Amino acid sequence: MTTTIVSGRNILIFAKLVCCYYRQLFVIEKGELHYMNALKTLNPYFWKHRMMLFWGFLFIVASNFFNIFKVQYIGQSVDELTSNLTGGINNTVLINVAIIIFSSLLTGFFTFMMRQTIIVSSRRIEYELKNKIYQQYQNLSLNEYKNTTIGDLMNRLSEDVVAVRMYLGPGVMYVVNLAVLVIITAIYMTKTDVSMMLWTLIPLPILSYAIYKVSSIINRKSKIVQKSQAAISTFVQDSFSGIRVIKFFAKEQYLEKHYQEKVGDYQKKAMDLAGVEAYFYTIILFVIGLLNVAILFIGGEKYIAGELKVGAIVDFFMYINILIWPFSMVGWVTSVNQRAEAAMQRINEFLDKKSEIANHNTEEYPIKGRIEFKNVSYTYPNTGITAIKNLSFTLEAGENLAIIGKTGSGKTTVALLLCRLIDPTEGQILVDGKDLKEHNVFNYRKHLGYIPQESYLFSDTIANNIGFAMDEPKKEKIVEFAKKADVHKNIVHFKEQYETKVGERGVMLSGGQKQRICIARALIKEPQILLFDDALSALDTETEENILQNIKQEIENRTSIIISHRKSSIKYADKILNLSKIQ
Repeated sequence: MTTTIVSGRNILIFAKLVCCYYRQLFVIEKGELHYMNALKTLNPYFWKHRMMLFWGFLFIVASNFFNIFKVQYIGQSVDELTSNLTGGINNTVLINVAIIIFSSLLTGFFTFMMRQTIIVSSRRIEYELKNKIYQQYQNLSLNEYKNTTIGDLMNRLSEDVVAVRMYLGPGVMYVVNLAVLVIITAIYMTKTDVSMMLWTLIPLPILSYAIYKVSSIINRKSKIVQKSQAAISTFVQDSFSGIRVIKFFAKEQYLEKHYQEKVGDYQKKAMDLAGVEAYFYTIILFVIGLLNVAILFIGGEKYIAGELKVGAIVDFFMYINILIWPFSMVGWVTSVNQRAEAAMQRINEFLDKKSEIANHNTEEYPIKGRIEFKNVSYTYPNTGITAIKNLSFTLEAGENLAIIGKTGSGKTTVALLLCRLIDPTEGQILVDGKDLKEHNVFNYRKHLGYIPQESYLFSDTIANNIGFAMDEPKKEKIVEFAKKADVHKNIVHFKEQYETKVGERGVMLSGGQKQRICIARALIKEPQILLFDDALSALDTETEENILQNIKQEIENRTSIIISHRKSSIKYADKILNLSKIQ
């Protein structure tokens, strides 16, 4: 009776120690779970995939049950063999061997199914989260892109989502796996010997805490190493991009010296990280050794006293070797969850942003092209500069307007306002007598052809760049509008012709060629409103005249606006708007 009471108290004390440890491990200064605040936004995803996760939980229970279930038969076999040293076939041992093999096969099968449910669920949630973030990219207004860097946007879509996926998959799986494994193992250990169970399990939370501390240091130093690696990549990229300038100024040795300094700094930090990582397995092996010694010592004493058989001691060796790695993963999982919490905070901050351009209309209808500005003003929020102020003009459908003015007079701002990439801070823009904000923005842009000031091409073929505005453009139509943009004669001399890859941002082409491909891309839509934003600036006068002659018929029945510094570009205009005189 006394033994039972003492054992019960010991178990209670052990449970309290474990609870206190994990409370300190996961709780921050304010006494709240460190990763619950941001990660709770993932609960709808857990609920959506609840059936697959439920089956994953059942597979965890099954795999751990059969993994522990077979251990007792190993001990029984050892006892059978030690009690029967005369040799011969022992049927009990053969049956135990069959049970052990069958249990191992079931353990492997259920472990496979566990990963096929939980890990696959995490991959599906990752897919959904990436799509949601990418959709948010499309919904954001132009000003949001000015307030952040492309690298930051890419990190949220790649590294941050991967960190969250690690929480959704391994982070959940290992924690649940450990909890189930400890419960099942503790039951079997208690059936064998309570005091040995306590001596075996108490050091394991200490191991988890040590691994957690080491993992935190590794994470911190890993970020430092990654930052150093990023600095090297940036330096090398700049060097390659500016190789002509470097050679012209004969600065090869100067840059090589700086490169060696950066690589040396990276090597020093990487070696520091490797030194810390070496502690990881050292701690695990040290604790394994201590636990094996403890089992051997305590079990040996009990064996001498006649309280335990050799098979029971073998069982405990098996139990501890099964438990050691899951417990060592707790510290790593905690670090994974903390990184996921920080990543999810960044993702939520991004997803919570509301676009300035709101679309409340889903109707499809034709656009005639009458444009009216009523006292329109716009101030850029990031700089506070007022680009246009109290601008008013009317352009009837089918008319041609030329906009001129000195640099900074607001010509491009007018183009952005007409495309509704930004909304005016004051005044009203009417299209076909209706406020532009009340139009279906997607329907409106389908009827709008825009050639931006900066000739941007995608890293694709010439044909795909020209046909980008259409879903499935025919080759004949691509060639037709390439001729109208006066770029066909250049394309046919390329080795791959229309299948030529233009390189990143069209680096393989000249400025004039890029500009003309952008013109062809806008014309192929055959839009009702055509907008040239200084789109002829990189062309010689002969090419410019050819294009104007080619598109003269295209713009006769369409509303067109040509923004330019050159008088030759605006000679066919019905109206001229000089912004320099208005400001």
